[in-house]
Amino acid sequence: MASRVLKKWQPEDHKFWENEGKAIASRNLWISIPSLFLSFAVWMVWSVVVVNLQSIGFGFDANKLFWLAALPGLTGATLRIFYSFVVPVFGGRVWTAISTASLLLPAIGIGFAVRDPNTSYATMLTLALLCGLGGGNFASSMSNISFFFPKAQKGTALGLNAGLGNLGVSAMQFLVPLVITTGVFGALCGGPQLCVVKGVSKSLWMQNAGFVWVPFIVASAVAAWFGMHDIADAKASFSEQSVIFKRKHNWIMCWLYLGTFGSFIGYSAGLPLLIKSQFPGVNPTQYAFLGPLVGALARPVGGWMSDKLGGAQVTFWNFVVMAAAVFGVLHYLPGHGAAGNFWGFLAMFILMFITTGVGNGSTFRMIPVIFLTERQRAAAGRGEAAEKQAIAEAGKEGAAVLGFSSAFAAYGAFFIPKAFGTSISLTGGPQAALYGFIIFYLSCILLTWICYSRKNSGMPC
Repeated sequence: MASRVLKKWQPEDHKFWENEGKAIASRNLWISIPSLFLSFAVWMVWSVVVVNLQSIGFGFDANKLFWLAALPGLTGATLRIFYSFVVPVFGGRVWTAISTASLLLPAIGIGFAVRDPNTSYATMLTLALLCGLGGGNFASSMSNISFFFPKAQKGTALGLNAGLGNLGVSAMQFLVPLVITTGVFGALCGGPQLCVVKGVSKSLWMQNAGFVWVPFIVASAVAAWFGMHDIADAKASFSEQSVIFKRKHNWIMCWLYLGTFGSFIGYSAGLPLLIKSQFPGVNPTQYAFLGPLVGALARPVGGWMSDKLGGAQVTFWNFVVMAAAVFGVLHYLPGHGAAGNFWGFLAMFILMFITTGVGNGSTFRMIPVIFLTERQRAAAGRGEAAEKQAIAEAGKEGAAVLGFSSAFAAYGAFFIPKAFGTSISLTGGPQAALYGFIIFYLSCILLTWICYSRKNSGMPC
């Protein structure tokens, strides 16, 4: 596999980029995207599975169901902390293939577990935790792709990788309700379960929620192993990368990305159950996929806008709209004797998902620019060798921060569903959680303005 290791990689060299770099980078990007797509699909599959468990005989109460929806977010976020640093240690090709193949564990496990309503809750919790393997993959995927593209194209490239990868959430929330209604795999994967809703019985093949991803995971892992590349210059130990914990911009960007991606993945995990609890007459699986769909599609747009207008400006105004959208959700919720308005509620959530996507793209464009600017400033006037070294160091630091900030933000997949569940349990509605989210978004607006978007901020990005 020596041919898969790139000994020379200089994307900032225009001649090198046009002659050979661009084609190689594009190849790695388009193999990376399906792997990330499948990772998000497996990570969030419980958000749909939990909606149907009671109707096929599982005796789990609402609190247990919210835990199953939230736990993949907890493990996914924690794994991202480690996955943030593995690409420079093992190589992007090797790690992408291994991490994609690891998705087979929860996919196959869910397929077997949901066929029997006597499966223990502990087993279901274990499978929910294993789905976090899909969440962890984002950190290593984004870190890997960031090495391949020049500064001027990082926003668009990272936006495509993440945005089309994020589509796995929406595709899963759309596809799983369809495949569980038919024996698409025949007798190979077992017979149906009897589903009873409001006295009406029908057959469901819940195992398909896991098994449907298996052939695609295998194909994607093979494609990554034989089609992607490792970059020799991107090799670095954990100790070399750990310098990011001393960089203040690492922690600032973690907070801002928690506001964008944490919201995207948290609302994706929690919205189906939120709809079910607030609008009982609505089938959540018919509409829940729309939010992640528009959020994923908006992410490349956010990266592209940031390449043109600057990531800080896009991020600032995006948080303003995001906070306003939460007020809209509050307005249309049931409460104080009013039945609420589902269509207004859904429209506000879709707007909020759009802002999460745009913000995901803009913040991830800011990170590599910030660290390249910092290292270039430190190397200014010290000669050509120092400037080249600065670019190499910035690439490693920026990649590590992309991964680590994604780990920090992924905890939103745990805390947002749990915030909804806790708010409903203690107050009877999700309003308290939503007011808490507004306060958080206001802190993001202030932090973006002080550090990046105002004149003379010291770090234009």
